[in-house]
Amino acid sequence: MSASSDRSAPSWHGTTILSVRRNGRVVVIGDGQVSMGQTVMKPNARKVRQLHDGSVIGGFAGATADAFTLFERLEAKLERHNGQLMRAAVELAKDWRTDKYLRNLEALMIVADKDVTLILTGNGDVMEPVDGIAAIGSGGNFALSAARALTDYEQDAEKLARRAMQIAAELCVYTNDQVTIEALASAT
Repeated sequence: MSASSDRSAPSWHGTTILSVRRNGRVVVIGDGQVSMGQTVMKPNARKVRQLHDGSVIGGFAGATADAFTLFERLEAKLERHNGQLMRAAVELAKDWRTDKYLRNLEALMIVADKDVTLILTGNGDVMEPVDGIAAIGSGGNFALSAARALTDYEQDAEKLARRAMQIAAELCVYTNDQVTIEALASAT
């Protein structure tokens, strides 16, 4: 089945986003590469950003315009639910899955606040990683594997995330080493 015939399946090509929660910090890091087929269109895109006055950070993989639409919707949900990320994420996921317009958006998101890290998908999934490490995108499995392997050796969340992204960029042709990173103090 082609990607165009299954519009509900998320697009896994074109980016890598990783979140690491360790020792009182949570970081979300993303590479900067934007690809069209086999061509690098832009090496330094900013796919990670602060939301809700900096109390939430998030990154996206997939179609850029779709991701911006989802960030705007999440911002509205965060406002409506007084910054409660879990509640806002569940409400966004419900809309994303059931709304005819949103259902066609091809993106994935990782969002985090001081308490929780979540992966959001267009299938209505709101998943919390058990180990505080989450990754999405074309290089997501490389970044996730590297981050998990590094947890015994690196306690600093930002250093761990940067090294894991460096490893992902060495392995995935859709991931580069020009990263954007956002960090927050974490409750865990």
